[in-house]
Amino acid sequence: MFKKSLLLVSLLVFFLGAGFGCQTKINEATLKASQPIKLVFWQAFDDSDAFSEIINEYQTLHPNITIEYKKFRYEEYENQLLNAWAEDRGPDIFAIHNTWVKKYQSKINPLPEYTSVAYFVESSGFKKELVPELRATRSLSTRELKNNFADVVASDAILEDGLIYGLPLSIDTLALYYNRDLLNSAGITEPPRYWNREFQQAVKKMTKQDPKKGLVQSGIALGTANNINRASDILTVLMMQNGATIIDENGRVTFNQVPAYITSGYNPGLEALRFYTDFSNPNKEVYCWNDEQKNALDAFASGNLAMMLGYSFNLEQIRSQAPKLNFGIAKLPQIEGNQLQINMANYWLLTVSKKSNYSDAAWDFIQFLTKKEKADIYLQKTAKPTALKASINDQKNDEYLGPFAEQVLSAKSWYRGLSAQDAEGAIGEMINNALNPNFKILDVLNDGAIKVQQTIR
Repeated sequence: MFKKSLLLVSLLVFFLGAGFGCQTKINEATLKASQPIKLVFWQAFDDSDAFSEIINEYQTLHPNITIEYKKFRYEEYENQLLNAWAEDRGPDIFAIHNTWVKKYQSKINPLPEYTSVAYFVESSGFKKELVPELRATRSLSTRELKNNFADVVASDAILEDGLIYGLPLSIDTLALYYNRDLLNSAGITEPPRYWNREFQQAVKKMTKQDPKKGLVQSGIALGTANNINRASDILTVLMMQNGATIIDENGRVTFNQVPAYITSGYNPGLEALRFYTDFSNPNKEVYCWNDEQKNALDAFASGNLAMMLGYSFNLEQIRSQAPKLNFGIAKLPQIEGNQLQINMANYWLLTVSKKSNYSDAAWDFIQFLTKKEKADIYLQKTAKPTALKASINDQKNDEYLGPFAEQVLSAKSWYRGLSAQDAEGAIGEMINNALNPNFKILDVLNDGAIKVQQTIR
C-alpha cells in the first residue's frame, strides 16, 4: 500500500512539474509576442484614409502593434522596394501586382498554417488589468481561398509549392465605357454585348471623317498600341475569348499556335490580332482610329470618342477631366455563341516580406483586412470592385461599379515573366508591326510570341 501511494505521489509531482515547465515556456512566448511591434506597410495608389479605420480597429485588438502606412507613386514603387530591401529597411507588408507574384516569390514569406499573436484580455483576479494572451489561429487554407475569392486569385496567388503568396482586397476588370449622347445620336439603344457584325455597324455609325481633318469622331479606340490604355490587356483578352492560350502549363508562350482541339486550321490568336488592328486599318470598313489620335482616355473625356475599354480606376480620371460628360459603363463585349465569358483581371495582392521580423503579426493583419466586413470598408472608401465572392451582390447594382464586379468571377490573367513591362512592350510592338503592310501578320504574331517568351523563365 505504501509503495502504491509513493508511486501516485511521484506521478503527480512529475505531471505538475511538466505542467509548470510548459506554462513557463508559454509565458515566455506570450511575453515576446506582447512586446511593442511596428509593422511597416507599403503600397502604391491608395491614400492612408483607405486603411485608417481598419488599422485603428486592429490596433485596438492588439495595442502592442503599430502599423505605419506609406503610399508611393507607381512609377517609383518597385525601385523603392528593391533599394529598401538591399539596405535592410524594407516593409513588413507590401503590395504586388498579380502579374508579379512569381517574380517576387523569393522575397515573400508565404502564409503560414498558423499565426500566433498576442491579444490583451482582462485578468480574472481581484485587481482587473489587461494581460497578454497568446493565441495561435489557423490561417486561411487553399480550399477557403478558392471558396472565398474569385477564381483568378488561386491561379495567381497559389504557386507550385501549394502555398499562398498574397491576398487581394479588390479585383479590377476591363469594361466598356460609352458616351450616352453619341450612342443616342446614332440611334443605338444600348452598348454592344458582342464583338459581332452589329458591333461593327455601331462603330461605323459613330465614326465621322472630314476630308481635310481626317477622323473627327471615333466609334471606338481599338487597333493601335501607343495611344490606347492597356492595349496589351485588350488584345490578349480578345485572344483568350477567341480560344487562344497565352501561356501553357509549362511556361511556353502559345498565343501564336493553333490549339490541339481546333482541327480546322483556324488560328485564334492570329484572328484576334487581325480583328483588333482592323479598326486602325484605313482599308477596312471599321476604320475609326489611328496613331494620330490623342490618348483614348483624353479623347473620351473630350466627347470625341464613343466607346473605349478601361478599368474602374479610369472612372476617377474621366470624372476629373470631364465632370459633365454623360457616359455609362457596360460589361466587356464577348464572342457571340461562346458559353463561357472571359474577362481580364488587373489587381494587387498584399503579402509579407521574407525579411520581416514579425511575419505572424503581418499575416494576421492581412487576413483581418481581407475579411468581408473589413474589406467592405476599404471598398466603400476607394470605390473599387471586390475580390470576394460574398461582396459581389452588394456591388452589382451600382451604376458604375456593377459591370466590373459582375465580371470578377470570369476574370483571368497570365504570367508576364520577370518583366511585365517588357512583355507588354513586345505585344505593343506586335500591334504596330501588324499595321505595317510590309510585314506578314503571321510572322508578326510569331515574332511577338518569341519576344514575350524571353521574359518568361
